[in-house]
Amino acid sequence: MHIEALVRMANQIGDFFDAMPDRAEALEGIVQHLRKFWDPRMRRELLAHVDAGGDTGLSATVMDAIGRHRAALG
Repeated sequence: MHIEALVRMANQIGDFFDAMPDRAEALEGIVQHLRKFWDPRMRRELLAHVDAGGDTGLSATVMDAIGRHRAALG
């Protein structure tokens, strides 16, 4: 899958959970959604994109979720 599509989908998930009043719960929700509904190859590609550095195109919320709960995605 193209990374642009993965970034767009991850940001849409982040937008949904960003509306939650509890920030910690929102970040956990993002990661749980990615674990539950994304194929492992999709998660690996997203993490490789983050590891490449630079401007990932990911929202601050999604980046925060990945940073705090990365082990759950691996």
